[in-house]
Amino acid sequence: MKLSGDGKLLRIFLGEMDKYGHKPLYEAIVLKARELGFAGATVLRGIQGFGADSRVVHTAKILRLSEDLPIVIEIVDTEERIRELVPAIDEMIEAAGCGAMMTIEKVEIIRYRPGGQ
Repeated sequence: MKLSGDGKLLRIFLGEMDKYGHKPLYEAIVLKARELGFAGATVLRGIQGFGADSRVVHTAKILRLSEDLPIVIEIVDTEERIRELVPAIDEMIEAAGCGAMMTIEKVEIIRYRPGGQ
């Protein structure tokens, strides 16, 4: 698969401890994107952050090690494909019963090709 030109970046913010069934929600979302044939997905683990409730700041500092650090998932693809994925992820977040935020940003895809091509 080759992609180039205008695309969209779907960014999903959630907590490391959020679960979908018996697995981490971030893992379930990445597996869903793979199952649907998306170009790729990346999970980033934050070192500090807080969510919509703003009650607790989760941090990776030695003296205040949190087990629920912020997680950001990034998925880049065409606008059409990203828009098709959003309802499925929204359902997963609802089923998990957790707080989360999704954003979509315009991106220019400069290069996306599997290695060796």
